[in-house]
Amino acid sequence: MLVDVEARVIRNTRLSSDYNVIALAAPEIAAATQPGQFVMVKSGRSGDPLLRRPFSVFEILRSGPASPKPSVEAGRVEGLTLLSKRVGVTTAMLFDAVEGDTISCLGPLGRAFETVDPPAEAWMVAGGVGLAPFATLGDALLARGTKTTLFYGARSGAELFYLDWFTSRGIRLVLATEDGSTGERGRVTVPLERELQAATLQGSGIRDQGSVMIYACGPEPMLEAVAHVAAKFRRPSQVSVERTMGCGMGGCYSCVISVRDANLSHHYVRSCIAGPVFRGEDLVWD
Repeated sequence: MLVDVEARVIRNTRLSSDYNVIALAAPEIAAATQPGQFVMVKSGRSGDPLLRRPFSVFEILRSGPASPKPSVEAGRVEGLTLLSKRVGVTTAMLFDAVEGDTISCLGPLGRAFETVDPPAEAWMVAGGVGLAPFATLGDALLARGTKTTLFYGARSGAELFYLDWFTSRGIRLVLATEDGSTGERGRVTVPLERELQAATLQGSGIRDQGSVMIYACGPEPMLEAVAHVAAKFRRPSQVSVERTMGCGMGGCYSCVISVRDANLSHHYVRSCIAGPVFRGEDLVWD
């Protein structure tokens, strides 16, 4: 069910000089949100900017103390959070917001991730703010008992966030930074490919071919690399694309993306409706 609300800011946690997590009192949207879906937001007190901007739902907030063992039964849904990096007008508004401000919030929108059950494993691959959909996805996977790993990359260790949040839930972390300040030096796809290679060589038990689902979100060059690596080792992948969206509901055609159908012919779809989550093998990479 699509809901449009003027959401009150519950709190605004600044993670660095540019990154923040803002909590919004939007229980109607949060309760209906599936992992990978997004909301369209803008300031509730100003006409600038004119259009809303899309943000993946980061966390679903529930009443009561946080539990390291996620459960859909744990507490009443009270709101949601957004992970944001200050780069423009809307993200600056989210960064500067204070408790009690209002944010116009429309959602949930888009196609969600498809979760896998044991004995399959889930490997999530995040680049920068591409971490955003993986808190809700991680909780959903753990609630199903699915063993989960997060491959998380950024330019430096100062841009890796919520590490304790994931490890406290039993999610294994594999970190990579371009400057080598935290984890492995280089792109996050390097340890991903190495572990896929090792899993393929083992060739038995939990790591048989097809038993690992790869989820990815981040810059499109990273998504393309992840999709190609997954295909190389014949593993399924789901990628959440980051496209400019003017409306989030398919009316403006600003977010079209090229896909291939069952006959391998190419055509364009609106990522706000057909996505933002796609099978990696279905996308036509430029």
